[in-house]
Amino acid sequence: MSTAAEALRSRLATLAPTVFELRDDGHQHIGHAGAANGAGHFSLLIVSEQFRGLTRLQRHQRVLQAVADLLPYPVHALSIRAQAPEEFPSRNQP
Repeated sequence: MSTAAEALRSRLATLAPTVFELRDDGHQHIGHAGAANGAGHFSLLIVSEQFRGLTRLQRHQRVLQAVADLLPYPVHALSIRAQAPEEFPSRNQP
């Protein structure tokens, strides 16, 4: 796992996620100006009780507040899916 990914995981631990999936999409952005200096592109799925009752915008703001010091370097782009537990389908259900 990259240093940027480890930093994202560490910062977002404050949201007490029950599901945390982080994908490095850097390989899709080779040659992109934002990636030229080595900054990463990531996709995030995070499920947390702390998102319950919040709008999509408020959830994204919480995530971005937690990682603000990582933007724009070492994280150039972060695609966010932030859900409350009841919105996330259990992988154990048929």
